[in-house]
Amino acid sequence: MRLRDGCLLFAVLLLLTHTSQQQNTSRKKPSTKKDSDARASAALEDLQQQVNEIVEELNHLKEQQALQTVCLRGMKIPGKCFLVDPVKKRYHTANEDCIAKGGILSTPLSLDENTQLYDYVRQSIGPDAEIWLGINDMQTEGVWMDQTGANIRYKNWKLPQPNGGSAENCAVLSGGKWMDESCREERASVCEFNIV
Repeated sequence: MRLRDGCLLFAVLLLLTHTSQQQNTSRKKPSTKKDSDARASAALEDLQQQVNEIVEELNHLKEQQALQTVCLRGMKIPGKCFLVDPVKKRYHTANEDCIAKGGILSTPLSLDENTQLYDYVRQSIGPDAEIWLGINDMQTEGVWMDQTGANIRYKNWKLPQPNGGSAENCAVLSGGKWMDESCREERASVCEFNIV
């Protein structure tokens, strides 16, 4: 429906632009071919800009619709939504799958988000389920970073975690707390999507 509306809007804009150009040229004195070519070129550039803006808006609407679909299947919290994937995968595969869907592996930024994520996991795949979190210390041992490469500010480690050294570089959410684990293990995952 929105695609059709966008196309209709484009057609109306095109018609108005063409009509306006015809009226302007019929009122003016005869001009040289050079002037005519310059006006045509300017009009074409203006039309191309309008098309680019319509395409950008259309892509934005498609993205919003996709996010709404994801959020309807998952859980919405302020600023983001979660979508569980109960299929157990290695960390890198789970991470790539989230990116392919337009999100990232979930990374709680506060105790409230951590609690909401854990409650969602419990309701979706069970109280004993463990999921990959979007944090790791692969780059520098002991320096835990999120998917953007920024140091994490909020932490919820189950003490004495993280304790796995260089053998355990990925984090899982288990029982509401974080533990480090080998990235080669297979766990379920939750993708998060930022929403406005």
